[in-house]
Amino acid sequence: KPISCADCGKRFTLRSNLIVHRRTHTGEKPFGCADCGKSFTVRSSLRNHHRTHTGEKPFSCADCGKSFTQHSHLINHHRTHTGEKPFSCADCGESFTVHSHLLIHCRTHTGERPFYCADCRKSFTHKSALTQHCGVHNTEKSFSCRDCGKSFKTSHSLTIHCRIHPGENLFSCAECGKNFTTSSHFIWHRLIHTGEKPFSCADCGKSFTKSSALTKHRRAHSGEKPFTCSDCGKSFTHRGSLISHHHTHTGDQPTLQGKHK
Repeated sequence: KPISCADCGKRFTLRSNLIVHRRTHTGEKPFGCADCGKSFTVRSSLRNHHRTHTGEKPFSCADCGKSFTQHSHLINHHRTHTGEKPFSCADCGESFTVHSHLLIHCRTHTGERPFYCADCRKSFTHKSALTQHCGVHNTEKSFSCRDCGKSFKTSHSLTIHCRIHPGENLFSCAECGKNFTTSSHFIWHRLIHTGEKPFSCADCGKSFTKSSALTKHRRAHSGEKPFTCSDCGKSFTHRGSLISHHHTHTGDQPTLQGKHK
């Protein structure tokens, strides 16, 4: 007998699938990376992410030799050679190379907002918009530094901060001597010297030094606009564009920062 999600009504044949689905509503990410602390909703995503640290890219394109960390990324990339866009919108006919991009696009027609805040029940079209919103509820700073008294929302943030005090281990760059408090920031910095760009777009092949830069770039393909105005509901591709737009409601003079969409 199918099992329904109490939040959105979506039905599943397996309870395990329902458990994973519910994390889209609760924001729970129980699988954390030991290298950088980033968390994921499913174990397989953690395994795939770990390859960004190891550099492993086991899936290679037979046409151009480009390698990928995930088989699905290879499949998506291969469509840049074939020009195939197998996922079409039933409403307007627009086609996409990746199914997830079609799902995001379809919400512009349906108005669907499947990601709910567990605290206030506000809904969002994108998971990233929900994550951004949840920060307005988590304002308590209960982890304090014994050396300087500065407070933080999470123990992880406190641990990173404590490394700035004398006696704590820092990650030092052998090329320029610059020090870092986290291994992930150190790894990103090293890419400046090596010129390596390990994060590649499955749609067009463009590469980036940071996964966050790739995430922003991919919105050009998907049409995703995760930053939503709480006053009028208008959405934007970049946070800076939302900040500039918000001045139209407040009457404040906009700054030069973040004027691009």
